[in-house]
Amino acid sequence: MPLDHDRGAADPPPVPPFTDALERLVEYGANASLADAYALMRCRDDDLPVLLDAAGGLRDRHKGRHVTYSRKVFLPITNVCRDRCSYCTFRKDPGEPGAWTMRRAEIRDWLARARAQGCKEALMCLGDSPEAAFPAYRATLAELGYASTVDYVREACEMALAADLLPHTNAGVLSRAEMEHLRPVNVSLGLMLESASPRLRARGMPHHHAPDKEPARRLAMIDEAGRLRIPFTTGILIGIGETPEERADALFAIADLHARHGHIQEVIVQNFRAKDAIPMANVPEPSSGDMARAVAVARLVLGGDMNVQAPPNLNPDDHRLLLRAGINDWGGISPVTRDYVNPEAAWPQVSLLAATCRAEGFTLGERLAVYPEYARPDFLDPTLSAPVERLASRIARKDSHVVAAH
Repeated sequence: MPLDHDRGAADPPPVPPFTDALERLVEYGANASLADAYALMRCRDDDLPVLLDAAGGLRDRHKGRHVTYSRKVFLPITNVCRDRCSYCTFRKDPGEPGAWTMRRAEIRDWLARARAQGCKEALMCLGDSPEAAFPAYRATLAELGYASTVDYVREACEMALAADLLPHTNAGVLSRAEMEHLRPVNVSLGLMLESASPRLRARGMPHHHAPDKEPARRLAMIDEAGRLRIPFTTGILIGIGETPEERADALFAIADLHARHGHIQEVIVQNFRAKDAIPMANVPEPSSGDMARAVAVARLVLGGDMNVQAPPNLNPDDHRLLLRAGINDWGGISPVTRDYVNPEAAWPQVSLLAATCRAEGFTLGERLAVYPEYARPDFLDPTLSAPVERLASRIARKDSHVVAAH
């Protein structure tokens, strides 16, 4: 699938002066050049405050000073995965200690707990294409009455809707037919692009043993989701061996896809976290400055109307910095389940996050798994309109009570 920008050119363009690059990105966004984004991704520490002011100002003009989060339950339907990324502790082989596939009773139990705790999103998260690699997993699926993981996930989504939660599924790379199958029971789907650089698939690189991390495959799925008018979440993962320029390449690739279809409802800038027992255990994590640069450039490239998110549990000491850099969303926060992808990183307490936001001049509010601008007939299956409206009204009533109390 061709892209409008020449990502990964053999001879990168000359990097312009910081001030010139910043002016053009503020004015033109993704219509500015890659060279301008490269300049900002590599800006000096002395220039960082100016970059953050520009990105934060763009957010303020389009989004105001209100940031959001989604109250969710994290349901890791299965952690069996055919990919072996060098930074992942989530994935397992069948029979390996810690491998699981959630049974129906367990899913129902967690959905009931989530509803009791006021959750409104059910995040379905799982490994890539496990049935394509493991006969033992195919046997587990057969016991559940299915030949396809996507079919089982669809049943889990139906269970979530019956429990008055809105499903959002991140099931790795899906075909058009699989997305069509999930669309009626999901208010949004997701797939992290992570990187647009094929270099990370080379021998010795973090995606060498991860066929589903081929950038062309992931870009093709995001493009297909746009053709299907599915509200979509994607993003980049920084610190896994990519260069600052490759971070910009990935953001421009996302911007190109959104320009075609208008379906990308949020973009996550996520940072690599080192963990024991992974091949990248001793790789340095991105610095606070790296994250701030990436978030600010994402805001400038993707524009003021995009919802830009950074995970608060992966950046517990940098919430104020991320607000300055231009985010307007914190993503999902769960009162009932941990972050199974980053189990060492506890979710922040919403009350403390709200206090930090207030100290920086922001308000914090809850949102649904589908953003308001995508809760409309051309993006939502008709069967989802009623539950979306009902839960949106519940949030509005809660917000009105908070305002009245103050």
